[in-house]
Amino acid sequence: MLKKGSSMLRHQTFSAESATEGQPDKLCDLLVDTILDEVLEKDRFGRVSIDCMAAPGLVLLAGQISTKTYVDITGVLRRTIQEVGYDDPQLHFEARSIAVLTLVEEQSEDIALTVDQRGAGNSCISVGYATNECEKMGYDSNLMPLPIFLAHKLAKQLTKVRKDDQAPFLYPDGNVMVTLQYEENVPSKLLDCTICAQHHEDISIAEVRNRLTDLVIAPMLEGLSSLNCDECKVRINPYSTFIHGGPLVDIGVSGRKSISDTYGTVCPYGGSSLSGKDPTKTDRASVYMARYIAKNLVTAGVADRIEVRLVYHFGSPSPVSVQINTYGKRIGDERDIEEAVLKQFDLTSPGIIDKLRLFNVRYAPISCYGHLGRTDITLPWEKTDAAASLAKALT
Repeated sequence: MLKKGSSMLRHQTFSAESATEGQPDKLCDLLVDTILDEVLEKDRFGRVSIDCMAAPGLVLLAGQISTKTYVDITGVLRRTIQEVGYDDPQLHFEARSIAVLTLVEEQSEDIALTVDQRGAGNSCISVGYATNECEKMGYDSNLMPLPIFLAHKLAKQLTKVRKDDQAPFLYPDGNVMVTLQYEENVPSKLLDCTICAQHHEDISIAEVRNRLTDLVIAPMLEGLSSLNCDECKVRINPYSTFIHGGPLVDIGVSGRKSISDTYGTVCPYGGSSLSGKDPTKTDRASVYMARYIAKNLVTAGVADRIEVRLVYHFGSPSPVSVQINTYGKRIGDERDIEEAVLKQFDLTSPGIIDKLRLFNVRYAPISCYGHLGRTDITLPWEKTDAAASLAKALT
């Protein structure tokens, strides 16, 4: 049954997935954003829109790069792959021995002209979201949905224990998923926590499970005393060993993890790839702006959770649609909120870039473990400096 005045069922389950930087798709996201950073560091006006594929013994980088600087693409890719941990010849995908192919051309003149004339660099539907669902639990998720926040926490911890040599039996490829039950829009129960972690063949699956339970699962549960975890099913490599992994057995492609880059299954998402694009690509920049707006509206007390949708047509100077969903609890009318947002924020592509200082951001560090809601990196779209003025405009 629906609770009166609420758009969410009283009991619902939501899941979220995250992956380590060695998971093939995430590795490709990291590679394209590392190339992007190299270009923008030397050429503020460089234009980048690239994708990557990782396969057995091969990395292919393709797309458009317009820049006055030189980037050693092969060298950067090899160095990054080695830093991730693909430095063991036994993996059959190893930084020093892989082939690197590049199919790169300059940005289209039509696209370049459109961007120069302040138009949107891409058509897109972008979604921003923020929720204070964890405040009632006494837990700080940085106004992110708890499932995706915990999933990223698990994935980061899985990488940390490998790189710190607490779990030297691990290889770089790893994936996690969590599922939570909600009651009255608040997380109430952790139902499932699954980890798939590539490991060396000389360790038993029982030992892998025991060690990762202690090193990864237990730290994640700290501070979650208000969440019922008694019936949680913990699954670590639940069906078999995970000896063979990485691009050797699973071809990676950049841009395939958009839902884990954003909010998990709690709200819709636009579907566009975020990584490998410079800030003039509106399908990347507007995702960050939508998050910034949603977070400031929640901080202003407008609603407990808010979804912001921005829609752009290629070349249009401003969004063709701005929609605010307050899920029924709000101060002011949703139309008033939309008008306040339009007055307070310049939502043109250049306006977003200037407000969030997007050419000052390094993108490789956020290509894995979430572009949004980060607590380990200071990001401009996570600020709440517009909350006071929004609250004043709406009260």
